Amino acid sequence: MKRIIETERLFLRELVMSDQEELAKFLSDPESMKFYPAPFSNKKIKDWIKCNIENYKIYRHGLWAVILKEENVFLGDCGITMQDIEGEKLPELGYHIKKEYCNKGYATEAAKACMDYAFRTLDYPVLYTYTKHDNKSSVRVAEKNGMEFVKYFEKEVMGKVVKEILYCKHRYLLGDF
Repeated sequence: MKRIIETERLFLRELVMSDQEELAKFLSDPESMKFYPAPFSNKKIKDWIKCNIENYKIYRHGLWAVILKEENVFLGDCGITMQDIEGEKLPELGYHIKKEYCNKGYATEAAKACMDYAFRTLDYPVLYTYTKHDNKSSVRVAEKNGMEFVKYFEKEVMGKVVKEILYCKHRYLLGDF
């Protein structure tokens, strides 16, 4: 399993098919997925992994497994995917952390590392993130990492139209470019 990013407490590595059981602990959990139209089925999780493996080949990025280094615990996923945002394909930062590990700064730490990777390694000039408009936890992660509100918009997610909130950060705001 290829490690991509390392932070003080975490490392991010490519997802593999054997991660299905760990991903199901949050992607299939109704409470963890309350900001999605529905929790993921086993088939949806397999497709999720396959899609990310394909994205690694095409874009050199995707969602990666977030692992707590000290205990080698699978915490969730975080990374960069190409998303259709109002008809334009844009790099989007996404993250999901198991509920028992929330509010410990792991999502913020992983997201910041992915932002740095997007700007420094992938050379993206801007990075976006979006979430359901009332997902205060995800908005807080974006804001802690210096992302700024862009707008509200509607997007079809799993066959349902959802009101989303869009944030972004520009590479030039890092100050050293």
